[in-house]
Amino acid sequence: MKRFGLVIKQNIVWLGLLLLTDVAFCFFMWLVAPEAFVRIGVLVGVFTVILFAAVCSVLCIKDRKKIEAFRRFVAAPDEQGEIEMRSLCGASEQEYVSVLSEELHDLRDSVMQSGRQLRDYQEYVENWAHEIKTPISLLTFVVDNRRDELPHNVVTKMDNVTSQMQNYVDQMLYYARLKSDSKDYFMESIDVEECVDEVIADYRSLLEERGIRVRKCLENGAVYSDRRGLQFILGQLVSNSMKYTNEQPEISFDFWTAGNKKLLSVSDNGIGVKSCDMPYIFEKGVTGDSGENRKHATGMGLYLVSEMAHDLGITVTANSKWQNGFEIVLEFPDVETKI
Repeated sequence: MKRFGLVIKQNIVWLGLLLLTDVAFCFFMWLVAPEAFVRIGVLVGVFTVILFAAVCSVLCIKDRKKIEAFRRFVAAPDEQGEIEMRSLCGASEQEYVSVLSEELHDLRDSVMQSGRQLRDYQEYVENWAHEIKTPISLLTFVVDNRRDELPHNVVTKMDNVTSQMQNYVDQMLYYARLKSDSKDYFMESIDVEECVDEVIADYRSLLEERGIRVRKCLENGAVYSDRRGLQFILGQLVSNSMKYTNEQPEISFDFWTAGNKKLLSVSDNGIGVKSCDMPYIFEKGVTGDSGENRKHATGMGLYLVSEMAHDLGITVTANSKWQNGFEIVLEFPDVETKI
C-alpha cells in the first residue's frame, strides 16, 4: 500500500489532467444533452478513477520488479542482471544502468584487490611473527644457560627485553588474527589455575625482578574457552599490571561463581586509572594519563583484550580508583549449562 500510494503521488498530475478532461467533456455533454448529463458524468468520473487506479497498479508492480532486480544487480553486478535491469527500465533510464554497471564493476574489482592485499598482509605478519620467535627463543635459551656466568644486572636487562619483545610479537600476531576472516579457535574446558600458572611462568623472571607478589584464589575453577586466546588475555593483563605498580606490588587472580555466571578477576594494587580515562581504556591507542610509564605505552594491550574477549564471548568490565589499584573482571559464557 505504501508503494501504491507513492505511485499515485508521483502521477497525481495525470489524474488532474484526466479529471479536467472529464469536466470539459461533461460541459459539452450538458450543452448537447442536458437530460443525460448527470448519469453520463458519473459514469465518466468512475471510469476515469478506475482506469487511473488500474494504471497505477500496473506501474506499482513494475516498480516492485524493478526494485527487486536492482537489489539483485547491486548484490551481483553480472551481465544477466544488467540485461534484466535494462528490460525493466525505459530508454531514458538505460544510460543510468550502464553507468551504474561500470561503477559497480570497478568497485567490485577494487574490493577484491583490497581483500587480496589484506590476506597477503595478514599472511606476512603471521609468518614474520612466527619467524621472529625463533631468535627470541634462542636468546632466552642462551640467557638461561649463561645465567650464572653473566652479571645480575645484564641478566635482568636481557629478561626484560626478551619479555617485552615477546609481548609485542604476540600483540602483532593476535591483532592480525583478530582482523582475519578465518579464526582457528578451539573451544574446550580449561582449568583456570593451570592456565594462570602457565601465564605466570612466562613472566616469572620479570615478576621476581620487580618484586611483584602473585596471589591466587582459583580452586575448582573451570571455564569453557579457547586456551591460547585466554592465555593471551591474561598475559596482556599481567603485562599491563606490571607497568603501573606502586609500593609492595601485588597481582591477584580470583575465580568465583554467581548463579550461572563464572567470573575471573585480575587485579593489582598499582596506580590505577583516572576516572576521566575509564570510558576509553578499551579503545585502540588510548594510553590515558596515569603516570610517566604511559608515555612509553602503545595503548594496544587492553584494546586487544577487549577484542579477543568479544571473539570468545567473554564479557569484560573494568574497575579502578586513582592510586588505588585496577581490576579487570572476565565473565565467561555459560556454554556447558546451555548444552
